[in-house]
Amino acid sequence: MILFPAIDLKDGQCVRLKLGEMSEATVFNDDPAAQARAFEDQGFEYLHIVDLNGAFAGKPVNGAAVEAILAAVRMPVQLGGGIRDMGTVEAWLEKGVRRVILGTVAVRNPALVKAAAKAFPGRVAVGIDAKGGKVAVEGWAETSELTAVELAKRFEDAGVAAIIYTDIERDGVLMGLNLPATSALAAETAIPVIASGGLASMDDVEALLRPENARLEGAISGRALYDGRLDPATALARIRAARGS
Repeated sequence: MILFPAIDLKDGQCVRLKLGEMSEATVFNDDPAAQARAFEDQGFEYLHIVDLNGAFAGKPVNGAAVEAILAAVRMPVQLGGGIRDMGTVEAWLEKGVRRVILGTVAVRNPALVKAAAKAFPGRVAVGIDAKGGKVAVEGWAETSELTAVELAKRFEDAGVAAIIYTDIERDGVLMGLNLPATSALAAETAIPVIASGGLASMDDVEALLRPENARLEGAISGRALYDGRLDPATALARIRAARGS
């Protein structure tokens, strides 16, 4: 199980949104590279980044901040937000992003996702963001009629490295992960699934380690890390103990 610390970028700063609303952004650090270094120093093994402005604009907006992070840390980075064409996929992978996360384009142009996954094995993930069980796109501004399971099944044999499943109605409000829905999705697909949205405390970490959630690759934590509700040392030690390492 991997615990991914999250850096959400808005106007070059590390923020956390509430329920996906850009107007409900809290700034936690105005130096994203320093924040990334801090996460690495705390022992985290894999960093999750979202270009929030990019998700709405449909193209990278916080590129300078992402590049500064890539230069600052050695741990692998996964990046989502505004990645809508093969050129952008290639550019980020060449700059050192370990894997890109394709969200809106997975709904709008699934053929692109399949082509990217084939061209870059193990380096393309799909972001499935759901509200009321239906997939949301365009920075969560629009809801489609697709269910998360229907979207996941489109990519079953495409070589996608992971699915990041976010429950929008829990994101940034510390309600706890929606593990029943996330594990149900994991049971319907062979693609590794990462839980996102609502991780609030060690209770969530302990829940992730229960046998019924063993199929999950990991979870993303944002606000709980920034406001001190989740102690990195305690969480990472528990995960290492569960791994037997």
